[in-house]
Amino acid sequence: MPELPEVQALVDFLAERTAGLAITKVELASFNVLKTFDPPPQALEGSPIDGVSRHGKFLDLDADGTHLVFHLARAGWLRWSDALPTTVVRPGKSPIALRVRLSDGSGFDLTEAGTKKSLAAYIVRDPREVPGIARLGPDPLADSFTRDEFGRLLDGRRMQIKGLLRDQEVIAGVGNAYSDEILHVAKISPFAIAGSLPPEVVDRLYAALRETLSAAVRTASGKPAAELKDAKRAGMRVHGRTGEACPECGDVVREVSFHDTSLQYCATCQTGGKPLADRRLSKLLK
Repeated sequence: MPELPEVQALVDFLAERTAGLAITKVELASFNVLKTFDPPPQALEGSPIDGVSRHGKFLDLDADGTHLVFHLARAGWLRWSDALPTTVVRPGKSPIALRVRLSDGSGFDLTEAGTKKSLAAYIVRDPREVPGIARLGPDPLADSFTRDEFGRLLDGRRMQIKGLLRDQEVIAGVGNAYSDEILHVAKISPFAIAGSLPPEVVDRLYAALRETLSAAVRTASGKPAAELKDAKRAGMRVHGRTGEACPECGDVVREVSFHDTSLQYCATCQTGGKPLADRRLSKLLK
């Protein structure tokens, strides 16, 4: 799933390539992908693109006051073409869910792999009409997101810090991969209780949050959309690296599996050398 750094890179990529262009047509290849009905897709046709922005993991194309907002979810992606095919996208014939044609013949497809379809697009007059945007917490890279504000978000929270970092209503833009990376840099167990962290640990976590995301944004910046997934994987320290050596201490990177996801961590760096229980593996051994 693309997270804040990749989404920001896609924003920058689209902003550069759509400057001075207008939307000529929006084609739906999956009617389920569009979650709104008013304004209709035709409202975007002929509208100049005034800007591209990000709200957490949502991308927002402002076309003369009408916004095309989309969330790529777990298996969605954006595929750019300098010259789109002239043929109309046919429903169910490809991974393409939505196609946007631009005035110079270029454009992009929103694609989704797999059978679980969660890619979502919205056409709205105000991005805050999108429920997921209306509920977003603060952006962790905003200048206004200070150490004191971060501390207030953690105060009294009886939830594991891994889950808190991923909760979009608490902090916008961080997902499974970067929460693993942030906790590894901060040397904190993913199962630590957020509201119980001592002030000096919160200091460390805040610094790791900002530095990890900022570095990832810099790495992703300027890369074409087609290269962002590989760049993200290549930059991971522990996420997706089960069984490999921790780059910090050399211990093996371990995994905790859940029914539809997993987390990776280093026991030496994060849990005092104690492996965390892998609930799925434990059930298999019974």
